[in-house]
Amino acid sequence: MAVSLYVIAGEVSGDTHGAGMLRALKDIHPELEIHGAGGPEMREVAGPGLRDWVEDAAVMGLWEVLKRYGWFKERFAEMLAEIKALKPKILVLIDYPGFNLRFATAVREALPETRIIYYISPQVWAWNKGRLPKMAKVLDEMLCLFPFEKPIFEGAGLRTTFVGHPLVDELEEERSDESREENLVALLPGSREREVARLFPMMLEAAKRLAHKRPETKFECCGASPKLTLRMRELVEQAKMDFAVTVRDGGAHELMQRATCGVVASGTATLEAAYFGLPYCLVYKVAWPTYMVAKAVVKLDYIGLVNILAGGKVVEEFIQSEADPLHVEQALLKFLTDESHREETREKLLATAGKLGGPGAHYRAAAAIARWVRQ
Repeated sequence: MAVSLYVIAGEVSGDTHGAGMLRALKDIHPELEIHGAGGPEMREVAGPGLRDWVEDAAVMGLWEVLKRYGWFKERFAEMLAEIKALKPKILVLIDYPGFNLRFATAVREALPETRIIYYISPQVWAWNKGRLPKMAKVLDEMLCLFPFEKPIFEGAGLRTTFVGHPLVDELEEERSDESREENLVALLPGSREREVARLFPMMLEAAKRLAHKRPETKFECCGASPKLTLRMRELVEQAKMDFAVTVRDGGAHELMQRATCGVVASGTATLEAAYFGLPYCLVYKVAWPTYMVAKAVVKLDYIGLVNILAGGKVVEEFIQSEADPLHVEQALLKFLTDESHREETREKLLATAGKLGGPGAHYRAAAAIARWVRQ
């Protein structure tokens, strides 16, 4: 009799990591029936039982989520009804804590026999340690990506396995031997429409200022989807920067290995850039209500994953009002003109990326889930 699994991912990075994990899990259990919600990569592995909702679900920030509360409430109800009908043996939740932690609570009440595993642990150590005891009651196991997370979750009584970061496997496959192009700057505004709307015009203005001072400087950026690529090209035209800025459809990892330096939106891309040794500055800008709430609850010195993992400042962080053309232009100009600064940053980034663990994260995560399949 086939075993059924329900899985939910709500962002592009979660879709990528989820696809790798599901692929490894199907190698172990080919008969596994997979249902749930994710993105195109997960659907390719899982088949028609998994809906592709990532492009609509990947919104960031409290204010942005509240504006679409009705839509999320409908999706929540649909998925809960579906999982109640399927009664899967296992529920795997991938990152996306705002939705997934609530869903885990609802499923625990409705289906007490379903085992609930969380892959890519939510960063409650940053914003709400008070939720740890509740998570320990609802979840059966946490699969975490960073070594410092394991004792935090175990301390709350939650079974936890450190599997390492799946980026190590995914990025190693895309490593190339291309040399870096002198005077090429990467503009990486994120994979969400809202991020692009908030950050890309500012990046283009910084690029315009830099191109005026250094005409030899060229800029490249990559749309995370055809829709975003089209929008970014429209913004480049509006900024009259066609002569210096090239927008490609995808290919961010290749660009990270070719560019001399870059500016990167806070998120998974900052770890990716670190892995490839791309010197960069980090930018972060959300709606002010979202930022004020976050500032009140997050008790960290840095918001960038690289700086948190390193335990100190490796890259500059420009947050909210500081995420402006002047700060970004100055940071990029220093990378372009100061080779020692550029190389020192590159070395620190590579050393920090080394803390992400060795290859095999997808298979270690799949093996942990497979233990529950066999029980």
